[in-house]
Amino acid sequence: MLKHPVVATALAAAFCLPIHAISAEDHTLAQIRAEIQNLKESYEARIQSLEKRLQESEAKASQALPLVASSVPPAAPAKAAANALNPDVSLILGGSYSRLSKDPNQYRLQGFMPGGVEIGPGKRSFNLGESELTLSAHIDPLFSGKLTFALSPDNQISVEEAFFQTQGLSNGINLKGGRFLSSVGYLNNQHAHTWDFVDAPLVYQAMFGGQYAADGMQFTWLAPTEKFVELGLEAGNGSAFPGNDRNKNGAGSFAAFAHIGDDIGESASWRAGLSYLQTSARGRTYNDPLNSLDTAFDGTSKIWIVDGIYKWAPNGNATRTHLKLQGEYFRRQETGTLTQGAGTLGFSSLQSGGYLQAIYQFMPAWRVGLRHDRLNSGTPNLDFGSSPLTSADFPLLAKYRPTRHSLMFDYSPTEFSRFRLQFAQDKSRPEATDHQILLQYIMSLGVHGTHSF
Repeated sequence: MLKHPVVATALAAAFCLPIHAISAEDHTLAQIRAEIQNLKESYEARIQSLEKRLQESEAKASQALPLVASSVPPAAPAKAAANALNPDVSLILGGSYSRLSKDPNQYRLQGFMPGGVEIGPGKRSFNLGESELTLSAHIDPLFSGKLTFALSPDNQISVEEAFFQTQGLSNGINLKGGRFLSSVGYLNNQHAHTWDFVDAPLVYQAMFGGQYAADGMQFTWLAPTEKFVELGLEAGNGSAFPGNDRNKNGAGSFAAFAHIGDDIGESASWRAGLSYLQTSARGRTYNDPLNSLDTAFDGTSKIWIVDGIYKWAPNGNATRTHLKLQGEYFRRQETGTLTQGAGTLGFSSLQSGGYLQAIYQFMPAWRVGLRHDRLNSGTPNLDFGSSPLTSADFPLLAKYRPTRHSLMFDYSPTEFSRFRLQFAQDKSRPEATDHQILLQYIMSLGVHGTHSF
């Protein structure tokens, strides 16, 4: 027996509903379902139609793109297509202030033949750094191009890079041709304004004269694997140090490299590499600062490079805090002859060096970094034979192990500006320790591409 009269009344009313009322509700639900189905079919048809129109428009644009540059644009749509081919322009402005305890004119890397102007800490006081002007654009659906001018403080303009490259050929293959910073090692193909310290590591100064650039061709292959695997070959004219311009047919330098990398969870990633460079020199001359005599080297340079980098950022977000560990090791073998005055002798050497650095961003816009540089000149093998020369005629080549320790702090208000303070203790020659204080600014104007890993 039901004790609640309201519930009893509702149940009685429900059981007494006429059958035609229930049928009417079923008919209404069926109509709603049919209308929803019609709407789905209508929208799906419209989406398919729009996708088809988009594909047709993209196909037409790809066919018309090579003709845009040579045609006179009669209307606004053609002008828009032409503007898509205009190059992006970026300008890097840099400068520094240097306080050095030793005369930079007396600087040398003891045990190593000098190889370029990018050696040493630079001049004292205020200095206008090297500025870079870069033009880059897509040429057509197959190629893109890039041109970078380097403007030196002494009002000289040089071409740092000028190359074309393919746009993702099939099977992970890519080609590059022209003048480009070689991909051997890790730091070499990065422009100076992206470095974490004011200057290049000592090993780059000693063995590349700063950075190694090739005039030639580069072939790379990106493997279709979950891990990052890249293999590459380069052939160039060999005119850059440690080679020189030999006025010969064919390639004067060869390079090969392999890079592999992967993620470690959500917060870390790594990359490692192995590279090899071989080049030759004929009459590569240097002036020994210890006896002011000119010496010429004829021979072959072979360089092996091992590099690695590890990056950590909590949950992959590097905007607040992140850590970067980076290092490279070089091993160079040179064989040939040395000529000084009227004397010539056999020469061979085995030299090595590298650096290890850590960069930590402890809060947004603020970073601190520490770098250790070390070189080993080895003891050169000098075969005098009947030459009148002696080892005393080559004081620069006497064995030594240059070192340097650098500490830096930098502040980046935005991604387009950076201010850096660097302290260094440089022991590049046995008789002196240079205590250096360097202030640097880097400003980026215009469109600038993303940096490499």
